[in-house]
Amino acid sequence: MLDDWSLKVLKELSESFGPAGFEREVAQKVKRYMEEYVDEILTDKLGSVIFVKKGSSDRPRVLLPGHIDEVGFVVSGIDDLGYVTFNPLGGWFDQVLLSQRVVIRTRKGDVYGVIAAKPPHLLTPEEAKKVVEKKNMFIDVGATSRKEAEEMGIRIGDPVVPYSPFMTVRDGKIAMGKAFDDRVGAFVAMAVVRRLKTENIQHPNTVYGAATVQEEVGLRGAGTVAHVVDPDVAIVLEVDIAGDVPGIKATEAPAKLGKGPSIITYDASMIPNQPLKEFVIEVAEKTGIPYQLSQVARGGTDAGRIHISRAGCPSIVIGVPTRHIHTHVGLFSLEDLENTVKLVVELVKRLDKKTVESFTAL
Repeated sequence: MLDDWSLKVLKELSESFGPAGFEREVAQKVKRYMEEYVDEILTDKLGSVIFVKKGSSDRPRVLLPGHIDEVGFVVSGIDDLGYVTFNPLGGWFDQVLLSQRVVIRTRKGDVYGVIAAKPPHLLTPEEAKKVVEKKNMFIDVGATSRKEAEEMGIRIGDPVVPYSPFMTVRDGKIAMGKAFDDRVGAFVAMAVVRRLKTENIQHPNTVYGAATVQEEVGLRGAGTVAHVVDPDVAIVLEVDIAGDVPGIKATEAPAKLGKGPSIITYDASMIPNQPLKEFVIEVAEKTGIPYQLSQVARGGTDAGRIHISRAGCPSIVIGVPTRHIHTHVGLFSLEDLENTVKLVVELVKRLDKKTVESFTAL
């Protein structure tokens, strides 16, 4: 299972402040943790961090990206009573927001608040039947006037994230917290590169782990990272929507907690390279690593941008099944996470020039 370093890094990444466009704190932590395990650290000009582990050959270049931005909000205004309005950064379902605590990062420091709306006691019967929309919500920071809120340092453009401490439950088998989409994927990239170094694992390529930015608002960091790295193959590391939740059909979200990493066979942003997909499945079966075949009909990942960079890049997405993504609290299995790291290590060990070239040979 995961060692103390891994659990510490997971907790720090989850609890760090970093909505789309405001990822610097997370990026700095990734850089700090990876410096001792890599040969080089690069950055793009959007804020992504790329950590390089050289193998026996410069090519192929194997890109392992996971995005570090989380869904959050940005302050859009303050009303006369001191209530803070907001716009979303990334996709939020209105029903998961009310009564949730948040943190506003201001120039004077962090301000805590709660998302609220008109009390149910004062709603008309017709209003009470409707879902409250984000546009009718506000953040209450305890102020009684615009002046008080402004004195706290709050201003238009300040970023906001959920307040949700990291913890484990079920005797350490399940993790709970925020920002698993996709700090979990970024962690996998970090753990793989660290394991290559500490276990002196030979690999016939050069690995580029990447902590990408602004995925939740348009896969933006993926585009710049792909330009910097010029990868020959990409294994995008993500969460997958766990469908073992009441009301979800297996045909909608087939992945389940505890059954191994997901190999994404299709999503709305990318159809994976088919020889690469079969390669991943074959390696999982040969090494005895459990896996699940999955699909995400209405979602996308950094692979959507990477696979069409330059002349194209054979790409696939491997995910850690996670319940309740894009909310204040998600859950995933630490065993699934460990098996994802193991699978990616096994893939990296086998991605030599001949194998990678075979993915696009006609």
